[in-house]
Amino acid sequence: MLEKVKKTDSGITIQKLYTKADLPENLDGEQKPGEFPYTRGVQPDMYRGKLWTMRQYAGFSTAEESNKRYHFLLSQGVMGLSVAFDLPTQIGYDPDHSLAEGEVGKVGVSICTLADMEILFKDIPLDKISTSMTINSTSFILLALYVALAKKRGIDVKQLSGTIQNDILKEYAARGTYIYPPKHSMRIITDIFEWCGTNLPKWNSISISGYHIREAGSTAVQEVAFTLSNGKAYVKAAQEKGLDINVFGKRLSFFFNAHNNLFEEVAKFRAARKMWAQIMKDLGATDEKALMLRFHTQTGGATLTAQQPLNNITRVTVQTLAAVLGGTQSLHTNGFDEALGLPTQQAASIALRTQQIVAFESGVADTVDPLAGSYFIENLTSQIEKDALSLINTIDDMGGSVTAIENGFMQNKIADSAYAYQKNIESKEKIIVGVNEFISESGTPIPILKIDEKIRQEQIDKLKLIKENRDDNKVAACLAEIKKAAMGSDNLMPFVIEAVEQSCTLGEIADVLRSIYGEYQA
Repeated sequence: MLEKVKKTDSGITIQKLYTKADLPENLDGEQKPGEFPYTRGVQPDMYRGKLWTMRQYAGFSTAEESNKRYHFLLSQGVMGLSVAFDLPTQIGYDPDHSLAEGEVGKVGVSICTLADMEILFKDIPLDKISTSMTINSTSFILLALYVALAKKRGIDVKQLSGTIQNDILKEYAARGTYIYPPKHSMRIITDIFEWCGTNLPKWNSISISGYHIREAGSTAVQEVAFTLSNGKAYVKAAQEKGLDINVFGKRLSFFFNAHNNLFEEVAKFRAARKMWAQIMKDLGATDEKALMLRFHTQTGGATLTAQQPLNNITRVTVQTLAAVLGGTQSLHTNGFDEALGLPTQQAASIALRTQQIVAFESGVADTVDPLAGSYFIENLTSQIEKDALSLINTIDDMGGSVTAIENGFMQNKIADSAYAYQKNIESKEKIIVGVNEFISESGTPIPILKIDEKIRQEQIDKLKLIKENRDDNKVAACLAEIKKAAMGSDNLMPFVIEAVEQSCTLGEIADVLRSIYGEYQA
């Protein structure tokens, strides 16, 4: 009987046994962490010097409710906040817009004014806490709101640290919360790069995201290839604007997914670091910090099952190990109930405790890159690099990520991989415990966090009150200035900050740009 061929989720064949002969020919056994090309990590001492930042992604309902969750998480040991926004906020609609109906506060917090932002971060020291905001097409508005809040509190904005996701290319390829066409979106992003480079030296002006590419069904190899290819597109756009790669390059960050195939995921992170260092070097970067791939990781939402949801605690633990063994700088762990709804406080607490147990009890953080030198890991790292580079070269031949997305190349590759993965589950080629094997009829009742439908009306009432008490002439003047800047070449950020300080809403600002740029149709 022939032995069944084993493969990773990317289709890489796994040998029965690995020996010294399987090590890559170009492997430098003397390479140290913190040295180019950073395969073994971006810091010489990694977690011995400082643990990864433990974040918990949270945001739901109103700013008041989300603020309560943030204070709870901070009291439990979270080191940085990660904000989830509802769909209307993500695509530039205020809660009173007809398209916001049924979505206000559902998958994140509803934010449209500076007053909302004040409540969201009430009693949270912005100059001491790192804040990550998962927002893309309206990222420039949310950043403006955050900066305006800091200024209102008398905080030196140069002390603000955090990240806006701001990665619009993956929205076209995998997620869908875009507004404007690619060319205009790229202009907004490079404006943010330029403004942050001068005004927010501690702020990551983009988080180039493979997470959503993987959630849409890509393989690990495609996640690396498409993410780094998108990164190249942003770098080239910034260079065309005349920005210095050694300045903005130091504030680029990445966002990856962690799935269940432990060794493939570890190898993926190691390969991505090595590849990005070489990509940046080829593009002209010389500053070592501009060559480093620094990344946040979130455990795989698509791997969570509604069946036997308590099993997800084990899945998240495996994924946490993958991220830490792979050298992440920041980590969010999903709640076990997130296949059913937004995480309850109990689920969020268990997710955080999972990180803390791995950090303080498992021993995996005690030495740098503990799997380095493993015949299997080194071989797999090399294979992922080779396959991902082949995909990047194909995209380069098309003219880069923007063209590849416009042609549907990335979308089709992701769809094909998602289809193949689902076929493997249905044929039981791929076993998912509790889904297609080891099925149990009885289950443990799981409480589900539900958002009250009256939230939308509450938000509309607050918005109405703000509009009644603001200076309409100043609002009109601010929106006119944004329009003028958008039609010309002036950096948008100063005008948007002034606008939110005068109580212009997110929807109003987004609509000004809609009137000029139009909306992208896939």
